[in-house]
Amino acid sequence: YELKALGYQVGAGFMVGSPGQKMEHLAEDLIFLKELQPQMVGIGPFIPHHETRFANETAGSVGLTLFLLSVIAYSKGSFPATTALGTMDPLGREKGLAAGANVVMPNLSPVQNRKQYDLYDNKICTGEEAAECRDCLEQRVASIGYRLVAERGDAFL
Repeated sequence: YELKALGYQVGAGFMVGSPGQKMEHLAEDLIFLKELQPQMVGIGPFIPHHETRFANETAGSVGLTLFLLSVIAYSKGSFPATTALGTMDPLGREKGLAAGANVVMPNLSPVQNRKQYDLYDNKICTGEEAAECRDCLEQRVASIGYRLVAERGDAFL
């Protein structure tokens, strides 16, 4: 709230299906997002990572994530079709766009450094989300009737 009051663009998000998360927690998260009105909201299904105490927990739901994305995408802002959606479902990012996401973020990390940024196990890195394969990403986005735009995403905020 303080950063937004100072004029900064802010972002918020959460993982759907995190260990111990209940529907009331998700409702509280939605209320928080409505009050804050951040410029970017990233939500994705929880995916366990083998080096954490949550390694043996059940992953979150793609379906519930898509539903919640459709609920929050009613307002102005950037709503990414997350890599977590693409990791959990081969068409997860496309489904995210269909549910209301309006951003597909490229992976700009050098290939040799990407393993350092594994937030969860089996993270997709098809190359299609990377800057070096923009044509592949354009084709995937076009396959569901959308057009990839490479201009600044905050222009519509």
